Amino acid sequence: MDWSDVILLIAIAIILLQYVRLSRKNKRLRLLADEANRLRHHADATEQRNRQLKQEMTSNIAHELKTPVSVIQGYLETLLGNHSVDPARQRHYLERCHAQTLRLGELIQDVSIINKIEESSKLFPLAPVDVQQTAQAAFDEMADKAAAADVRLVNFLPPLSINGNYELLYRIFRNLTENSIAYGGQHIQVVVETYTPADPLLPSGNLYLHFYDTGCGVPDEALSSLFDRFVRIDSGRSRQNGGTGLGLSIVKHAVQFHGGDIYVANRPEGGLDFHFSLKGQS
Repeated sequence: MDWSDVILLIAIAIILLQYVRLSRKNKRLRLLADEANRLRHHADATEQRNRQLKQEMTSNIAHELKTPVSVIQGYLETLLGNHSVDPARQRHYLERCHAQTLRLGELIQDVSIINKIEESSKLFPLAPVDVQQTAQAAFDEMADKAAAADVRLVNFLPPLSINGNYELLYRIFRNLTENSIAYGGQHIQVVVETYTPADPLLPSGNLYLHFYDTGCGVPDEALSSLFDRFVRIDSGRSRQNGGTGLGLSIVKHAVQFHGGDIYVANRPEGGLDFHFSLKGQS
């Protein structure tokens, strides 16, 4: 083998090496392009899903507004068009109008909270919050309704604090309590306590809470949609009990805002069983 053959072999080796390098580079570029396409498709799908959710929410809000507005309009037209209505019936009509305005106010407030969490979560400031006292404040607010239905509210939480938002944490306990009182039935207990999860892979620094009632529960097939917006389950959980249909959706959003998850199941003994976590125990 003379020098010309050696030079030729070296040239071929260099060309092969460059080819391999270019092939690897092209492969990386293809992978990057595929990842960019995947991310773009994911972003497009997310944007489309968000548009659908907003459209659904707008449609649901319009539907929810229709009933109270129609009721108020009907009573006011009766009062304005019939001056012979006796005072007792006038008062009844005005009380009904007032009740519907309260319902409208609750709907507006609940929609506002969901929008703020989804689009402007920074508007909810964080500070040390005593979870036991927050739960007790919610129980205290609901005490009269609980007493009227012979519902016993039991707070087993120890003194503990997390870095969170008081308004949203309060909403978690208030909405869960209101849900149990309104739909769980009479002569029941509503209990909140901490628990230690059996799964050792779950973060040990989180706070794990157990909230349950001893009421009637819901059909098993309805559990998966219980946190959806404007969902009302039959079997006693109907519009007749009031509410905006957003209470448990707000609970889920508030738990996720605090870095946690929430799950619901029917208790074998009867009633609903909520397990949820909150991040940032301090």
